[in-house]
Amino acid sequence: MNNLTQAESAIKLNEASLAQLSNQVRIPAYDRHHITNGIFHIGVGGFHRAHQALYLDNYFHENPNSDWGICGVGLLEFDQRMRDALNSQDCLYTLVEQSPEQDTARVIGAITQYLFAPENRQAVIDAMVDPQCRIVTLTITEGGYYYHEGSGEFDANHPTIQHDLQHPDAPIGVYGFLTAALEQRRKQGIAPFTVLSCDNLQGNGNIVKKMLSTFAELHDPELGQWIRNHVAFPNCMVDRITPATTPADIAMVREQFGIDDAWPVVAEPFLQWVVEDKFSAGRPELETVGVQFTDDVHPYEMMKIRLLNASHLLIGYLGTLMGYSYSYETMADPLIRQAVEHLMEEVTPTLQPVSGINLDQYKQTLVERFANPKIRDQLPRLCLNGSAKLPKWVLGSLREKMQQGSTIDYLSLTIAVWFRYLNGQDDQGNAIAIDDPMADILHQRARSGGSDPNSLLELSELFGDLPQSTHFVDCVSHHLQNLYQLGAQETVTQLLQL
Repeated sequence: MNNLTQAESAIKLNEASLAQLSNQVRIPAYDRHHITNGIFHIGVGGFHRAHQALYLDNYFHENPNSDWGICGVGLLEFDQRMRDALNSQDCLYTLVEQSPEQDTARVIGAITQYLFAPENRQAVIDAMVDPQCRIVTLTITEGGYYYHEGSGEFDANHPTIQHDLQHPDAPIGVYGFLTAALEQRRKQGIAPFTVLSCDNLQGNGNIVKKMLSTFAELHDPELGQWIRNHVAFPNCMVDRITPATTPADIAMVREQFGIDDAWPVVAEPFLQWVVEDKFSAGRPELETVGVQFTDDVHPYEMMKIRLLNASHLLIGYLGTLMGYSYSYETMADPLIRQAVEHLMEEVTPTLQPVSGINLDQYKQTLVERFANPKIRDQLPRLCLNGSAKLPKWVLGSLREKMQQGSTIDYLSLTIAVWFRYLNGQDDQGNAIAIDDPMADILHQRARSGGSDPNSLLELSELFGDLPQSTHFVDCVSHHLQNLYQLGAQETVTQLLQL
């Protein structure tokens, strides 16, 4: 069947149509009606569906009557699109793994229900109060944890936080929902669920524990202390490059696999999940499908955040300034590829030994993953929310390098390139859309400061006391002046020649 015919006869994805799909598409071989939901996941997006839900789908093939099914939860009005897409397909969706050699497709059945909170907030709370709910997982983005980057303290004045403190029975934010459910479980003598963050934050479990318990204490001091004492918050490290789904991806799924899917997801073949083995109310034995459980996630997450995530920022901002659109084409530029390799080398001395990992091989694998031409990872995805990402992914390495008395050439370049990007124009004069919760103040300060970084460095909620180091400020200033005067390409060329 040619692609045109395949697309024209594409089958609308749902449970009834699974048997009609091409035999080149793997489908759930377990009865989804025998799965009960022990996991509630807040923030169902591409990454969750390509990562955690895939692991559970693999698990259900081995454990077909599991009580660890996933109920997806959307808290934001924006989530209505996901609700509509999933509910129209019995919560099924297509996952396509793309390598340079081939595309492979499978239908994932691990999500069996989707709750849209703006439609019925109490239904979400009631579902999480039910003893059947034993783990609540989160992918709410780095900015969804409501804390100040510079100090690490809870942002109690955020409008969402204030709303939920004043309206505990009608929450809109993640802490409001979790607190309402945990309060009822405590009152009813039901053991608490585990809260497992799956976001790219170093010490993500520690962060959500501190923020949630602080929020709960503002609501009820005894409840806050009970959460600190009884709720498990495992740290974990997650890794899989998952670009945002595009209309071209939807068309590809129709043409190549004959599936009419409202919201498929594409991802690279690489997959990793390392989890601290600390749970309040049990867990699925996901080690049987490749999840690594450990007593200490820290070395793994540090390796990933400081090498992969920091490199993503440099790729995103440099590539955007130089007029590129995708990660793979940016990495095809030898200047940027070398800069990324130098950044990794600069960061490596800050990393702890990681059991079972050869760091040189890991770094080489990262370069290959970034350059995978099938993964059309758009640079705006890498660039968004820099105010939340850069402090977590870059500044820790930078502080340690300065304590070691070592060079910070490429770490400071990453900051300077972000500052230049925040000006809102690339080197060709094309407008850049800045997608960041702090976009207005960042853009204003970048424009007024120009090649002087101090107006941005004065944002203590991002940089803390770092600007007290004249060496740090001088390094950022040097790069930023070059970026304005010479452009990104010549700035990197000169740095590589040092």
